[in-house]
This record gives sequence, C-alpha cells and structure tokens, in this order.
Amino acid sequence: MPFRRRRGPGVTLGVCVAASLAFSQNVQVVNAPSVVMPVLVDSNSPAYWYDSQFHLVNSSGTSIVTRGANQFYLNGDEVTEEFAVEIDSWDHQPLWIEATYLDPEDGRLWAWYHHEPGGICSGSLTVPEIGAMVSEDGGRTFRDLGLVLSAADPADCSARNGFFASGHGDFSVTVQEGYFYFIFTSYGGPVESQGVAMARMAFADRFEPAGAVFKYFDGAWAEPGLGGQVTPVFPARVSWAAANTDSYWGPSIHWNYHLGKYVVLMARTCCEPRWPTEGIYVTSTGDLSDPASWTAPKRILSAAEIRYKPGWYPQVLGMAFGDTDSVAGRVSRLYIKGISDWELVFEP
Repeated sequence: MPFRRRRGPGVTLGVCVAASLAFSQNVQVVNAPSVVMPVLVDSNSPAYWYDSQFHLVNSSGTSIVTRGANQFYLNGDEVTEEFAVEIDSWDHQPLWIEATYLDPEDGRLWAWYHHEPGGICSGSLTVPEIGAMVSEDGGRTFRDLGLVLSAADPADCSARNGFFASGHGDFSVTVQEGYFYFIFTSYGGPVESQGVAMARMAFADRFEPAGAVFKYFDGAWAEPGLGGQVTPVFPARVSWAAANTDSYWGPSIHWNYHLGKYVVLMARTCCEPRWPTEGIYVTSTGDLSDPASWTAPKRILSAAEIRYKPGWYPQVLGMAFGDTDSVAGRVSRLYIKGISDWELVFEP
C-alpha cells in the first residue's frame, strides 16, 4: 500500500459496523486481517518516525522499541531492529511509556510514562502517577524529567476495583497551539473527581516539566499537576472504589487530519471487579482548550465483538507514511491491547 507523509497539527474487506456520531460524522469499523504488535502490550503503545523508520513502543513495566518499514513490518524477519529502552534513573520504575512526541525542529523525542509505585497498600493496589522523559538518540536512552501529574487524594486501600487505590494514569498526550494536552484517567477521591480528565503544559516548559503542568478544574486550567483537583471531562458513573465501577478509562488521542478534529478512543468498564470491558467508545473535538466541546461518547464495538479479552487499550495506528498513534487520516488500524482485527474509516 502507498505511504504518504502527512502533517499533524503541529505546535502552532469485511463486515462494517457504523456508528453515527454527534459531531455529524460517521466512523465505520471494518473487519480486516489480524495484525499483532510484536511485544507484550499492557498500555497504550505510542509510535513515531525516526530516520524514515516506523518505531513502536510496547510496555509492560519495561519498554521495548521495535522498528521497521511500517506497522505491518514489525514481526519476524521483516523487523529492522528491536531494543530495550534505557533510562538514566530507577526512581520511577516500573513504568509504561504511553505517549511520545518527536520534535521536527531538533529531533528530540519527548515521552511520558505511567508509573506504579510499590508499597502503597498491603495488597496489590497501587496509586499511578505520570512522568516525563526526553531522548536525544531516537528513543534508545532517556533522561527522566520527573513526575508531572499525581492525584490530590490519598490512597483508599479498601478500593475494590482490583488494581488502583487512587491516582492518575492510563493516558495519552497531543499538542495544539503551543500546549501539550494530557488526557488521563483519574481513579481517586470523591466520585465527582473520577473519570477521564485533562491537563496541559506550555510547549516552552517541556525541558522543565515538573510543576509546569496544570489540570482542568471548575472551568479553568489552574490546578497544579502534582496534587491538584480535577473536573473530569467524562465523569465516572460509579466510583472506582466500588466493586461495580462504571467509568470510561484509558483514553488514546489522535489528530485526524481527514476530519480536522481530535479523536479519542476509550474503553468503558462496567459493572464488576477487575475492569471488564462493556465497549469501546469514540468522541471528538476541534478545540482541546475547551473540554466542554467534546462530543458525547458513542460506542463503536461491544464486548461481544472484541475477540481478545479483556478489551483494554483501544488506539489507532495511521496508515500513511508519517502517521502514528497520535496522527491519522481517513483510514487507520484499530488496535485493542496490541491486536488489530479492524480498520477504522472516518467520513464527514
């Protein structure tokens, strides 16, 4: 297939299931031959192009980069190279790299990770945090820049969701008009603080991000990223502390240049412990600075339509040369926990 370079927003064969979206566009989920990511997937898997090669990051507490001609050449003899990411600090291990941004001006690779500290509760519950890193060599080695997002609320070690006692995590990052925007899952505090939330950081602050990220709360981008309050864009219906949690989570964002909008895919868990997936949902906006502008989430896949359970971490990988998980066009591959059985086709 042809691969054509497409610009992102910058700093300044099968059965179709159609979902009619509130923003007057349609997305079709089209069955396609299976594609499997090359390494174990336990988070969103960001991608970037470096030296004209497609690089995919897969994480499961540690992170592996696989590079090849494109997303369809990342297995077997077609792999150009596979390497483990090296980080200059153990302060925030284990970590999961969930978002990247390759600066077209200087070639630096900026990355953001989900960290799960140990020793929070006597059982397996932890409280995730989000941190930043930078690489000067295309993702082989990173310098840890520290944490940028953490929850205001203490751990609730009686939480019954099976994984988290509070925290911020399971996120993605994009860029619009001088800001990096974070869209993440808030797991703690009162139920009105839980769900899918947003924060942002000025692009100019990327070299010293700790303390430079501000959460969206009560109509303003003014709460500190470390410890501040949030107003979720998509609030939880039932608390993450309950056994029957009902909430969207794990948002992955991309700029869709065919639509001229930002599109988010996310899972909805309901209504039993350990996060069973009820469905995969899509929402969009043209203006990240206005969280009220997101469209109402629409389901594009039900749990029954997802062959591989539990159906976590929905994301796209665009099909054209230059496309990634954060920039895509009319047609992209839809992956769920590292497996793609579908294409997504967007039409205005």
